[in-house]
Amino acid sequence: MNLPLPLYRPAQVRDMDRRALTELGLSGYELMGRAGAAAWALLRKRWPQARSIAVACGPGNNGGDGYVLARLAKAAGCRVQVLVAPGADPRTPDAQRCARDWRAAGGVTRIFDGDLPAAEIWVDAIYGLGLTRAPGDATQAMIERINATRLPVLALDLPSGLDADRGNAEGVAIRAQATLSFIAGKRGLHTGPARDYVGEVFIDGLGLPADVLQGFDTQARLYRAENLAAGLAPRHANAHKGEYGHLLCVGGEVGMGGAVRLCAEAALRTGVGLASVATRREGVAALVAARPEAMTHAVEDADALHDLIRKADVLAVGPGLGQGPWGRSLFETAALSGKPLILDADALNLLALHPRELPQAILTPHPGEAARLLDCSNDQIQADRYAAVDALVKKFACVIVLKGAGTLVGAPGEITAVIDAGNPGMATGGMGDVLTGVIGALHAQHLSRFDAAVFGALLHGAAGDIAARVDGERGLLPSDLFPHLRRMANPE
Repeated sequence: MNLPLPLYRPAQVRDMDRRALTELGLSGYELMGRAGAAAWALLRKRWPQARSIAVACGPGNNGGDGYVLARLAKAAGCRVQVLVAPGADPRTPDAQRCARDWRAAGGVTRIFDGDLPAAEIWVDAIYGLGLTRAPGDATQAMIERINATRLPVLALDLPSGLDADRGNAEGVAIRAQATLSFIAGKRGLHTGPARDYVGEVFIDGLGLPADVLQGFDTQARLYRAENLAAGLAPRHANAHKGEYGHLLCVGGEVGMGGAVRLCAEAALRTGVGLASVATRREGVAALVAARPEAMTHAVEDADALHDLIRKADVLAVGPGLGQGPWGRSLFETAALSGKPLILDADALNLLALHPRELPQAILTPHPGEAARLLDCSNDQIQADRYAAVDALVKKFACVIVLKGAGTLVGAPGEITAVIDAGNPGMATGGMGDVLTGVIGALHAQHLSRFDAAVFGALLHGAAGDIAARVDGERGLLPSDLFPHLRRMANPE
């Protein structure tokens, strides 16, 4: 069974590095040799035709890794040039030794003067894990020039300028096509702004034994499409619809009936036993015509909702709900019902007006909704998405799905999940309604709140990725996910 990838904070990885040096008797120079060799192997595999390589080296051990790669590439017959910012000569003894090896092999190091050498590919070995500030002026100018070339970049350990813990950049950062992360996965490389910089992320343990990682608490877990089978067990032969739950979708104010229809159909495509819809009278006929499998009811007030709530196992509240008197009434009735809740869209906006703990709920905010729930700015949410999830979990005492690039799922007592699925084509109205239906369907099928949120977000993102591969990201519709949801919900 494929397991999610454990992710750590940068300080933990630095401690792992020190453990390798002290307990295994390895030298920093030897680890740099392994890192440089691993990076050179990846470069050859990823860009096998490249013959002209430029390596930007910094003053620390990350720069030492770059000098090793440069020497190996030169030995293989490539044209290699090393570039450093003014005043960025190697400062650590091990990096200095790697630079001497480079010079002994006939290599030349050039000082950045505003111009860049010609190359087919760049290697970023400027900054490692220790950087928590914006790059200096000269290095910033060099990074901007490298980015402006639009050439492929391989980043060693992380793109220089990126915060490997929070996933944001205080200033300019390298935009890489691939990142080779050493020793263990870093949590900041997989969510939020970082996704604009890292490209495809690879991890190389540098040949260190597994016990180097022992004793370090996992800070997050990265879930990929291949992990779906662990949460979506096949059905037994004698199954009946009652075993797979009854989801009630509440929403569809006048003019917004499409949102609740998307939610209900997503639930059905994800395998819920029964899907009901509580919506405005004006929307009933259209929804029945479009999706007769969803049992649709005209609900004009809270009294009419009570009987539907009683029959349902899980409530999905918010798609097209609105914030008028009708939406407010239905939201409060659902929130007070004691039934498991999936809250999205206007249900979240109504909750933000009167915050309370909802331990039976799964909240699915995008960054803007999260900012309203925490009474802060969108920028503050994106600057540290892990901290935002933790704050939401603490405030509402429930499962939180913070949507966006590298969706995060947090819950009381659980290790945060990072969803490595989804694409920019999914940044369109209605995708959240589909996600609400997917998560609601899995919770109704007896997955725990946390597992329903994790595997629901993963299934939703994986289906979106397949849909984007078929016809491209731009123009992707939420309903384009439906056939792929069904396919991905039945992993072999």
